[in-house]
Amino acid sequence: MALDFIMAVAALFIALYYWANADTAMNFSLEFLRVTPPWFFLLPVFWMVLLVELYEDHRASNFQQTLRGILTAAVIGFIIYLVFYFSSEPKSLPRRGVAGFIVAASLLTLLGRLFYIRVFTAPQFMRRVLLVGGGETGTILLKIIKGLWPSPLFLAGIIDDDPKKIGAEIEGYRVLAGSDRMKEIIAEHHITDLVVAISGEMQAGMFQTLLEVQEMGVEITRMPLAYEELLGRVPIRYLEADWILRYFVDQARVSGFYELGKRILDILGGIVGLGIMLIVFPLIAPAIVLDSGFPIFYSQVRSGRGGRPYRIIKFRTMRQDAEANGQPQWAEESDPRATRVGRILRKTHLDELPQFFNVLRGEMSLVGPRAERPELVSWFQQSVPFYRARLLVKPGITGWAQVNYGYTATVDETIVKLEYDLFYIMNRNLLMDIAILLRTPTTIFGLKGR
Repeated sequence: MALDFIMAVAALFIALYYWANADTAMNFSLEFLRVTPPWFFLLPVFWMVLLVELYEDHRASNFQQTLRGILTAAVIGFIIYLVFYFSSEPKSLPRRGVAGFIVAASLLTLLGRLFYIRVFTAPQFMRRVLLVGGGETGTILLKIIKGLWPSPLFLAGIIDDDPKKIGAEIEGYRVLAGSDRMKEIIAEHHITDLVVAISGEMQAGMFQTLLEVQEMGVEITRMPLAYEELLGRVPIRYLEADWILRYFVDQARVSGFYELGKRILDILGGIVGLGIMLIVFPLIAPAIVLDSGFPIFYSQVRSGRGGRPYRIIKFRTMRQDAEANGQPQWAEESDPRATRVGRILRKTHLDELPQFFNVLRGEMSLVGPRAERPELVSWFQQSVPFYRARLLVKPGITGWAQVNYGYTATVDETIVKLEYDLFYIMNRNLLMDIAILLRTPTTIFGLKGR
């Protein structure tokens, strides 16, 4: 963030210099700076808000995602500027200045991020980790680490007390020793962290060694927490049956201040959302009618907080006989039931604008798990562990699962999405809600809807 801010401030001065020398007779001087609109000096802060998607370790370390994020920020910034430009008096906004800032900020930020990727993802800057436990749980974590590129940590090897495993390789990583040599291995490999992935009963010798290692200053993390940190998800398939009572319920509690702040945010967001809907309604409504007739809106029962049913409101995007047999169906990629206009509305998520009515009525929130039909909720509860837990909060128009994973079409995909939902419920706060809202435009401009 510090590097991005430095680059954005540099881009601001480049934009001011370009604007002053190309568009005014004053050139770049103190007099020019005095007559510059005050909002222009806030562009670096606005630019960092647009980059919010990149303030996450895995994305910040990946060049392709970094490039995509910077280009998306530039496009969104340009579109927002055009909205203000065409709604303001002629020649009241500095075209050259803003254009110069967007171009300079994009290039300088990309250079800064390249420097970050080359330097701070080098092994010497990474956490040096030992995995304790080479069984089923440890193997799952090893597969996760191998699947992340670039790697978020340097894994030196595995510690396991099973004599048959010592010297063997698991997922390409060597079992170095048992717990009796753990302290020696930590010193030899300059280990900073231990990840404990022992699902069964822990032997007394292993437990005693872990206590001694912790006293040495080595950070110890259990497998579920490491899973959450690496993927931003809760590992529901690998947890004990009573986890939801011992861990999740305590973590899921929030303060009254958060609930009040979230409701205020919902009301403000709902008003803005309905304003946008009123602007686009004269375009969307005739398009729906001309394409497939009436009705314009579509209403359907969904499960709200605590399983309470409510009726969700959307622009209709499917044929009137989409569920002629009355059985709920998953939305598919390029769903054949969608109308021509409906496909566009679903791709751009414009079909969801009427849901801001539900937000203002308190049935939904701006941020939360995706609303599901009661029939699907009942079915998922029988197939997916802890599925009912997502009903602890109001469903949302957008959410942690939506910006990280998108749509689902199978039970396995539903499990992954639920892991994101439970992670949000456990860690939710106003800053996280705002970050999710700021990341949502990437989903819209990426046309990721179905």
